[in-house]
Amino acid sequence: MHDLIITNARIVDGTGKAAFTGDVAIDNGRITEVGTIDRSAVRVIDAEGHLLTPGFVDIHTHFDGQVCWDKQVTPSSWHGVTTVVMGNCGVGFAPVRPGTEDELVQLMESVEDIPGTALHEGIPWGWESFGEYLDVIDTPYSIDIGAQLPHVALRHYVMGERCYDDATADDMAQMAEITHQALADGALGFSTSRFYGHLDKAGNKIPGTYAAADEMVAIAEAFKGLDHGTIEVISDSLDKPEELAWIEHIARLTGRPLTFLVTPNIAGGGIWELAARLNDEGLNIRPQVGARPASALMTLEGTLNPMRQFPAYDEIKGLPFAEQRIKLLDPEFRAKVMADAAKVSRYADTNKMISTWDRMYVLPADLSYEPSHADSIAGVAEAGGIHVREALMDVMASARPILYLIGVYRGDLSEQVAAIEHEHSVFGLSDGGAHCGVLCDASAPTYMLAYMTRDRTRGPKMELEFVVHKMTQDTALLYGLTDRGVIAPGYRADLNLIDYDALRLEDPHMVYDLPAGGRRVIQKAQGYKMTMCKGEVTYRNGEHTGALPGRLIRGGAMAQP
Repeated sequence: MHDLIITNARIVDGTGKAAFTGDVAIDNGRITEVGTIDRSAVRVIDAEGHLLTPGFVDIHTHFDGQVCWDKQVTPSSWHGVTTVVMGNCGVGFAPVRPGTEDELVQLMESVEDIPGTALHEGIPWGWESFGEYLDVIDTPYSIDIGAQLPHVALRHYVMGERCYDDATADDMAQMAEITHQALADGALGFSTSRFYGHLDKAGNKIPGTYAAADEMVAIAEAFKGLDHGTIEVISDSLDKPEELAWIEHIARLTGRPLTFLVTPNIAGGGIWELAARLNDEGLNIRPQVGARPASALMTLEGTLNPMRQFPAYDEIKGLPFAEQRIKLLDPEFRAKVMADAAKVSRYADTNKMISTWDRMYVLPADLSYEPSHADSIAGVAEAGGIHVREALMDVMASARPILYLIGVYRGDLSEQVAAIEHEHSVFGLSDGGAHCGVLCDASAPTYMLAYMTRDRTRGPKMELEFVVHKMTQDTALLYGLTDRGVIAPGYRADLNLIDYDALRLEDPHMVYDLPAGGRRVIQKAQGYKMTMCKGEVTYRNGEHTGALPGRLIRGGAMAQP
């Protein structure tokens, strides 16, 4: 007799093969039979023909602090995610020398827009090494979590105040030794950022941005002799020969998977070309693409508020947000804004985001994140025969977020789709747990299923089986998680039962539920009938059951299916 059988399911098994109708038997947290099952079970769940998928594996999150206080790991767990990988972009909280914790908090707050007050209040600290950090967070969760060693924390630990400078040979040797130990203790990999936009609170590029090739090679040497570990890199220079040279070198040196955040320009050569060449040789280079271009939601409550560029806004910025919205419609106040000379931010990117009227879109009501010119502030102004500042105030008074698409966007998401479908890309960049004041891309799994495979009209839809594969088996394998992401005997029973026709996103909105009243944008979903982690139901109809079967994943300790 089986522990559990799910009957009459429309199974999309994670491998990419066609959907089929069948039953799934589960024993001791693992799948034991798939197909037509005649044996009985202690418990039977009738899927009623609904979609059954593996639990989604999200490889790009920043829950490094949040896991200390949020054992549900929201919002990712609301969207069918049963495994997350954190410690991306080179930032995190270990290793750390006692007394310097605040410096890592400030870096995380600046780079990932996570309220520092929440991190200070919610993180218990007390560790020094990366292994000790893993021991502290090795507690029950609603999902599984895994962590990477972040370059910023590593440099800060080894070099102290010199962490913005070039590393010495001794520094490199220490970093390599610590990296090897972190991997041995269970780190899933190592991450680093070489991105111009990752700045500390003083406006400096974060430690490691300009790390020399010798330093990157020294750290990569730490992977030798181990059979696990993935390297994640963010870089502005993925089209430059000198950058590609050290990347190729460490790929050959370690034989480990490497993943790189990219824009969807697959015709541009660079890292895409290198991936094609090295993957043909049996190596594993995976440009990482998100569901949508990098983006930000702009609201009165959020980190980016376009009204702040107008001096007149200072008069009302201390009012409750509901009262601010009323003032935005007041003719006297509007006249002051119209007469203002706009302030100039010290950051050119910020200026662009808050005043490029034809790229600032009213968030589409269908949550397509695929707006047209008519949705832009410029388009709204043209349609109404009004000034763009008037259109801006009208939209912000309505409380509808303004969407700014940072990456490549030429009126639709065809280039994004092409990048996701590229044979060498991997799906990621949800940034779950981060950018609390500007987005909630942790909702990406729901978006991909509901919009990209079902509702899209501005271009071809994507195949359901393909999208599920990209969010399950494909992402799992990049990090060596060979025991999940597929509905087949021997694999973990991490599953989603989904009413596919009813699946939809809810509007994003701001809540203040982080420690110390910290804010974050959240986005919930409808249509998830059940989510299961290791054979236990964790969510039923969107509500948490109280079950916490998830645990910390330690690299190198994976059970094979």
